[in-house]
Amino acid sequence: MMRSRRSIALFAAAFVSTIPLPGASLRAQTTVTSERPASFTLDNGLQVVVIPDHRTPVVTQMIWYKVGSADETPGKSGLAHFLEHLMFKGTAKHPAGEFSQTVLRVGGNENAFTSVDYTGYFQRVPREQLPTMMEFEADRMTGLILKDENVLPERDVVLEEFNMRVANNPDARLTEQIMAALYLNHPYGRPVIGWHQEIEKLDREDALAFYRRFYAPNNAILVIAGDVDVKDIRPLVEKNFGPIPAQHAIPEKRVRPQEPTPAAPRTVTLSDPRVEQPSLRRYYLVPSATTAAAGESQALDVLAQLMGGGANSYLYRSLVIDKGLAISAGAGYQGTSLDPSQFSISVTPKPGVEFAQIEDAIDKVIADLAQNPARAEDLERVKTQLIAEAIYAQDNQATLARWYGGALTTGLSIEDIRSWPDRIRAVTAEQVRTAAASWLDKKRSVTGYLIKDTAPKREEKRS
Repeated sequence: MMRSRRSIALFAAAFVSTIPLPGASLRAQTTVTSERPASFTLDNGLQVVVIPDHRTPVVTQMIWYKVGSADETPGKSGLAHFLEHLMFKGTAKHPAGEFSQTVLRVGGNENAFTSVDYTGYFQRVPREQLPTMMEFEADRMTGLILKDENVLPERDVVLEEFNMRVANNPDARLTEQIMAALYLNHPYGRPVIGWHQEIEKLDREDALAFYRRFYAPNNAILVIAGDVDVKDIRPLVEKNFGPIPAQHAIPEKRVRPQEPTPAAPRTVTLSDPRVEQPSLRRYYLVPSATTAAAGESQALDVLAQLMGGGANSYLYRSLVIDKGLAISAGAGYQGTSLDPSQFSISVTPKPGVEFAQIEDAIDKVIADLAQNPARAEDLERVKTQLIAEAIYAQDNQATLARWYGGALTTGLSIEDIRSWPDRIRAVTAEQVRTAAASWLDKKRSVTGYLIKDTAPKREEKRS
């Protein structure tokens, strides 16, 4: 979900099979056919990953900070994303706009993103411009200058973004409400962009305190992908980032409030007069790739593809083709996450079809998967699809950088990323059945209904 300058990587997985942005499933996170990245760590704690890609004379620089919306102080939701905006306001050495103008002048592009677990900034430029980009990025790691005259207008920009992306988008508002209901205790229940009444109170001191607390080399990963060699990168990184001191107050491990064992299914109904097509969405609380037992995350990847990955998937065949109840049906698994994540199902019913009919059909598909191992030909088909997606996706240099950054900032390793295809190949029908039986339990779910509000608007009384 990229916008012209900055973006929120919304935590809810989209039901797509295209290349994922940060925060998407691990299903495409592998570089099995690419050269193995080099990795080293500076004395100040900055981890550096170099991904050689010599096909074009271009380089992508990404700096990932291991802090996201789930690390915010309660009552200050949206602060991580607000700071992401403010990071473009300049430093004492480089006034506001100079960094971005330099990127444009050399024919490059830039962007930034915020997620629940990380915040990132990147530039894609001709390879000879990397030293300049690195100098700029290292400077703003500690040199940010904020003044009320540029902080307060940017807060208004964020509030307008909230209005555009959430308040005026019934589908996004439903996702917001489902997440809030799914996470009773964990901060993943807070929206990345924040709650409106808290965003409007954020100020310069909030942003600076957050910046000083979390933006430091020992809380960051620098990913360089492109037409580069590690022998040239290391001295460049040491020159620019090496002098920056570590922030020793940052704990090595992030500890957050965790969810209690779910005890009852929950439902959310959102009615809005702008809804033209009712829809149903169900989220289950499931392990992430970081929190899962061995093999569980890959089994959930395969289960999501079996259930909702295209026209041959079980949900699509049952609800759309066989029963004729729905226009579309899909499923997704959000694997890249530091803490427990979500498995999601999305269905758009045909006009006149009741939600109860849709839920009954979904429950039957899940019950069958939980009781009977998937057919061997179906299992091989979806595993081949997942691995093929991963291999084909490697043509994008920036995607390689995103895969590594997203995985490494959420507790995975380079080997986890590279071995993913082998672990997908090893998934058995029994593992998939066990995953369905263990994790797609309604007690672990929130079901959301998006419906059209047909009630007439009340006229305000005038005194």
